[in-house]
Amino acid sequence: MDTVFIYFAATAIFVFGTIIGSFLNVVVARYQSGLTMGGRSKCFVCGKTLGWRELFPIVSFLLQKGRCKTCKSAISWQYPVIELLTGLVFLALFAKFFFYGSNVGLYENVVLLLYTLFIASLLIVIAGYDFKHSVIPDGFVYAFDLAAFGSLFAGGVFNAQAGIAGGVFFLFFGALWLFSRGRAMGFGDAKLALGLGWLLGFAQGIAALLVAFWSGTIIGLLLIGISKIRTLSLPGKYFTLKSEIPFGPFLVFGALISFLFRLDVSMLVPLFSFYV
Repeated sequence: MDTVFIYFAATAIFVFGTIIGSFLNVVVARYQSGLTMGGRSKCFVCGKTLGWRELFPIVSFLLQKGRCKTCKSAISWQYPVIELLTGLVFLALFAKFFFYGSNVGLYENVVLLLYTLFIASLLIVIAGYDFKHSVIPDGFVYAFDLAAFGSLFAGGVFNAQAGIAGGVFFLFFGALWLFSRGRAMGFGDAKLALGLGWLLGFAQGIAALLVAFWSGTIIGLLLIGISKIRTLSLPGKYFTLKSEIPFGPFLVFGALISFLFRLDVSMLVPLFSFYV
């Protein structure tokens, strides 16, 4: 491909991703809040309707130094983070399909890319909502499961192995939820794992779960450590080993890493043997 076209296409897909990320922020902020999805964006503190200059993904947040132009209240970092992550994920998926993809034709690659971008958007919404509210709404996870179920028929042949993987992952997380009475895992995580199994199959799915557990453990321990350091000078609430940290974002992170880098469990086995 022409170099100029590559840079143009990459920039366009990244910008498009940030715009989609801005919409995903609206979904995360308004879903089940009593607000409509179609209304104009407003400051949640002063209620002022935002002008078009305040709605540019990432850029507006930086120019306003993370504060509302009217009341100067702080804007959540959720907004630029989701916009940036969505842009980067869209860019990575574009590169995967058009530079490192399969040998199918251009039309098939475009269809696969659009389908995957839709699934990625659902996963980002699930991760963002779970991180903010510590719950995965049925509407989001069922939409993802339905989209993932469609991947079982890719190529016109039913992928029985991936179908079984989804069931096994669901039973595993469902058992964790049942025996811990919801303390170790939410049932929404089990429903999310069902779709991840269908989408990734056994090898990539197990790799995604391992990445999720590892990253969740590392971040959890870091949060506990940072919280304890902060409370030495500022007493108050801090994270402990009993604190509830949403696991959905880590499942989504593991799934995206596994899919983007074609990571499977056989690639992670040497990591175990290194410590034995």
